[in-house]
Amino acid sequence: MSESTTSKMITLKSSDGVVFVVPETVAKQSITISHIMEDISTITFIPLLNVGAPTLALVIEYCKKHVEAADMSNTETTEDGSSPMPASSRISDDELWNWDKQFIDVDQETLFNLMMAADYLHIQGLLDVACHKVADMIKGKNPEEIRRTFNIKNDLTPEEEEEIRCENLWAFE
Repeated sequence: MSESTTSKMITLKSSDGVVFVVPETVAKQSITISHIMEDISTITFIPLLNVGAPTLALVIEYCKKHVEAADMSNTETTEDGSSPMPASSRISDDELWNWDKQFIDVDQETLFNLMMAADYLHIQGLLDVACHKVADMIKGKNPEEIRRTFNIKNDLTPEEEEEIRCENLWAFE
């Protein structure tokens, strides 16, 4: 039986009041939650004031997948050195990375909400995959295209823009 099905349950409450009950192993994918649980060992209810319900649901989905993947790859071997789980049912790093890339293929608002939640909750893997997605959105674009992509107003004067270009020539090569 996997650890995630035998661990105690933790209640997470989103900023908009929606309650999620998750296995402790899933909640502990967040360093923030893990530290709270270490500080107060009897805690089973954690309000997350900076994460809305739709985003928290996605964060939990990400954490569950990564706990499952870890459970599948950390199977113990039997006395003869074989694994009780067939290799075909384990998740490879490449398969997990592909799942992560599909998972993070969301609209821009959701992407930024996931980044903020991953940063707040200290879930480095989720933050990394979200930042990678943003980097891919920027790659190969000029400043004006980047502004359009992220709806950024250009509040620089032409002189300020030229000064920045001169100071950072390497970025425009």
